[in-house]
Amino acid sequence: MADGRRARQLALAFPAGWGGARAGAGRKRGARSNVPHRARPVQRAAVPVHVTLRARVAPLRSQHVFPTLRLALARANRRDPARFRVLHFSVQHDHLHLIVEAADKRALSSGIRSVAILVARYVNALLSRRGALWADRFHARALETPREVRSAFVYVLANFRKHARRRRTRGIDPFSSGAWFDGWRDCKPDSGAAPPFAEAAAWARAQHGRTLIRSGGADGHDEPQASPVRAPRTWLARVGWRRHGLVALDEAPAGT
Repeated sequence: MADGRRARQLALAFPAGWGGARAGAGRKRGARSNVPHRARPVQRAAVPVHVTLRARVAPLRSQHVFPTLRLALARANRRDPARFRVLHFSVQHDHLHLIVEAADKRALSSGIRSVAILVARYVNALLSRRGALWADRFHARALETPREVRSAFVYVLANFRKHARRRRTRGIDPFSSGAWFDGWRDCKPDSGAAPPFAEAAAWARAQHGRTLIRSGGADGHDEPQASPVRAPRTWLARVGWRRHGLVALDEAPAGT
């Protein structure tokens, strides 16, 4: 100011209501916690990873949605198989389980992003919807021992038994890549005989004739049904896990 005196700041009165403890604030009881935004651990090429993606949309596990979702996975798996591979998967009501291999941390993030984008694009087109499909960041857990890899195969391919009323139903989950898994104790997918599916009727509807699958509106074309998964390259996923025994057709995840 001209006379050298300092200006005094005026105190403004604001209505109460922001900040401090409030009734009903905070996470609601029973709500699922989000995947924390921490730096992901270093990814080693020799170690498979169990990945979970949770969706805002349900049910993903239906004969209407599954063929389209499987096609998206198959196409994402062609992107860069030298650096990222989906070995196996299963589709549940509102989430997707994957077992993958990746050359490094960047390849893992890029590969999962490719899977998430393609699945979201195809499923949204099929359901005529817009907006985000996935509810959260992906969750990843490294599988560093043969036993962990075997347990992950059982958890992913037999995850439907966690939610089924008849948990010991014998057979392969039709909403998974179980038909391409070569580690079943009681059958071999390459033998020429049809594997026993736990939900035969659902499988027949999901197959759409067994010879062609439709893209679900993504590009309007049919294509021959090829394996949606890639063969493993790590020792753990190829050989190591078998030291603890092949997987029975009625096996369930531990604790089920």
